[in-house]
Amino acid sequence: MAEKTYQIKPHFRKKFKPLEVKQIIEEVLTEKLQGEKYHVDKAARAAKEITDSVKTKLKERDWDRYKYVVQCVIGEQRGEGVKMGSRCYWDQDTDNSASATFSNDSLFCACVAFGVYLY
Repeated sequence: MAEKTYQIKPHFRKKFKPLEVKQIIEEVLTEKLQGEKYHVDKAARAAKEITDSVKTKLKERDWDRYKYVVQCVIGEQRGEGVKMGSRCYWDQDTDNSASATFSNDSLFCACVAFGVYLY
């Protein structure tokens, strides 16, 4: 009899791990933004570089069948407050997210990564 090859859920060791992802995001944000000043012309390119870098590092993980969505917002630091939120419709057992922020005297950055398991 042939062995079944389909996989309904990820192995518990191969699930999206929010703490690991948060560390990845924090490392990328520090690497890309440490010592930088806010420039409106450079913000969009910097956000793209950050999201691409985070996605690349997530794909290096051994988390098979996950699709990643990474969003990054960079703004000028003016002492004002910012609130961000998100809503997702997903499987609580397999899907998850992680976020991290970075700020200095000139700019702030919020980055979130979503991991969605493909059935």
